Amino acid sequence: MSKTIIISNRLPVKITQQNNEYELQVSEGGLATGLGSIYKEGDNIWIGWCGLDVPKEDESRIINELEKENLAPVFLTEDEIKLYYEGFSNETLWPVFHYMSTYAQYDESYWESYKQVNEKFRDAVIALAQPGDIIWIHDYQLLLLPQLIREKLPDTTIGFFQHIPFPSFELFRLIPWRAELLNGMLGADLIGFHTYDDVRHFTSSATRVLPVQTNANTIHQDDRNITIDAFPMGIDAKKFDALSKTEEVRLINDNYNEILGDTKIILSIDRLDYSKGIVQRLLAFEKVLIEHPEYIGKISLHMIVVPSRDTIPQYRDLRDDIDKLVGNINSRFRTSAWHPIHYFYRSFPITELSALYNRANICLVTPMRDGMNLVSKEYVASKTNEPGVLILSEMAGASKELIEAIIINPNNLAEMSNAIVQALEMGKEEQQTRMLSLRQTVLKFDINHWVKIFMDQLKEVKELEKSRYARHVNKILLAEFETKFDQSKKRALFLDYDGTLVGFKANIDEASPDAELYATINKLASDDRNQVIIISGRKHETLDQWFSHLNVDLIAEHGAWKKTSGESWEETPNLTDRWKPSVRAMLESYCDRTPGSAIEEKRYSLAWHYRKVEEGLGELRANELISNMRYLTREKSLQLLPGNKVVEIKNAEINKGKAALEYLYKKEFDFILAMGDDHTDEDIFTAINDAAITIKVGSSVSEANYYLRNVQEVRNLLYHLCR
Repeated sequence: MSKTIIISNRLPVKITQQNNEYELQVSEGGLATGLGSIYKEGDNIWIGWCGLDVPKEDESRIINELEKENLAPVFLTEDEIKLYYEGFSNETLWPVFHYMSTYAQYDESYWESYKQVNEKFRDAVIALAQPGDIIWIHDYQLLLLPQLIREKLPDTTIGFFQHIPFPSFELFRLIPWRAELLNGMLGADLIGFHTYDDVRHFTSSATRVLPVQTNANTIHQDDRNITIDAFPMGIDAKKFDALSKTEEVRLINDNYNEILGDTKIILSIDRLDYSKGIVQRLLAFEKVLIEHPEYIGKISLHMIVVPSRDTIPQYRDLRDDIDKLVGNINSRFRTSAWHPIHYFYRSFPITELSALYNRANICLVTPMRDGMNLVSKEYVASKTNEPGVLILSEMAGASKELIEAIIINPNNLAEMSNAIVQALEMGKEEQQTRMLSLRQTVLKFDINHWVKIFMDQLKEVKELEKSRYARHVNKILLAEFETKFDQSKKRALFLDYDGTLVGFKANIDEASPDAELYATINKLASDDRNQVIIISGRKHETLDQWFSHLNVDLIAEHGAWKKTSGESWEETPNLTDRWKPSVRAMLESYCDRTPGSAIEEKRYSLAWHYRKVEEGLGELRANELISNMRYLTREKSLQLLPGNKVVEIKNAEINKGKAALEYLYKKEFDFILAMGDDHTDEDIFTAINDAAITIKVGSSVSEANYYLRNVQEVRNLLYHLCR
């Protein structure tokens, strides 16, 4: 029976050692709660580092204890913790992924340790995995792991989720090992992020660093389709909702009310990190006290900072800056009965946090960059009685969902201080309206919803991939085609040229037929039962130059020109090219703006090529061109054809599908094969699918019945038919 294997850097338990005894304490974190419904069931298991350096002689004891909880440890040495975790994960990836690249350290020893530890995790997975298992890998510490597992278990279902932001290409490209990291992640079947921005940044980086193709949110690599999607993570909303109603939390809350009286509380909770915007938050609060002295004595900032990595210089310096700033503000504004800032450098039990959430009038969540930020959602889920106001940074992933919050730019101190004043002066009715909407979102899209949506899509993606493999022309299908071919008496072979018979070239005139292709076509054409038809968007003059000496029929410019072997070219009647001047003017404007692009003119079409254009810029201009041309083409009865690094505009009356049907009219063929690689060939597939073997080249996303991966597989198929 198949099982689910969850892998993360840390196990969802805290292991402590006292008097040579090890104790397990289950984590209360959101991820541990959400995935608890999975890893505790049946034979499912969670693999991760146990959180401390365990002596060799104690490892078996730890393994036995963890097995009872469906957990399996990966043991790391002190050097590995220092180099892989504190080093590459937190001094290389963390700052770059949080847009703080000046803090990044690109140390070769960090990278070597990161690779070795990812391999150690792979070995732990391989030891437990069986065919049919589902593997779900979490976060930036294990970016290489999906591909490492894929190499050993090629058919396994693998999901990967990143809990921190993914940076734009301009930042990601700074990492020396960027290609290796991307290839590692692309070993997964489904890659998840919190926001669409992260999806976009990852896809952009992958296409600009690696030789991969994309279609919408799918990346094609090595005959695999990898889906990239956004899955905003939730919290255990019911737990926080229920906690705030408990007697223990109510008593803590009553105590706060007795001490604080009518003082309005602004709550701030963060781990010590330069990405959290803590200093900016303090400066904005100070600005409120300076510009609105009427709030002195009436508001108070309760700021909890959870200790984290304060041995690292940047974190130690940040803690010192916070200490100084808090001391400065308190010394300037406090009175004998009032402190403007209550600063706590420690973690709090969940019951006290719940009481603080419930009591706080405002929750100030203003990170400079954050994957999601669950504090904002915990605050909303805890507001069961009194209303409150959430002030949220637009740089946090949660801002894409919690749109009823006051959204601010954390770099804009004036905007942040104004937001605090707006929240303080907001009427109770508006607070209730906003909070009701926020609570509906948080309670619906909770951690269990997040887990279900991701796992459902992972299974769906894998099923689609399996069905796609069934359509690939493998040895079994190839044998079937050969049998049908041998048994037939009259055969028609429609073959596209660029991207099907030959690969693409930066200069389109260099993609001429080679000796091997000529030999194959000639061998096919020499059989009286075969009729080879080269059907292309190429100029008829070009096809004539390349193929007129062979016994093949030619269809050029998508059907505008036709030539039977040994005869003259025939032009499709009643076509016009009067539309060209207005269209050419627009294409020329795009050439002027896009270095490397060029216009190709055919008798009844114009093509804008961008094969030589900078990666990314060509696609951007092509999409813009298509958008701007839609009205003009509709008005003049033209058709827009986006192809491989080309956008073509032609008469709507002509297309390859219509040309193929006209060719087949009143002819008796008992074997029909059509192969092509781009959008223009879809017309053929749609037109003759029921009567033919149709094959898309380079992609499985098509109306065609089957697909081949590349030009070499096309030639291999034709070679087998020749035999």
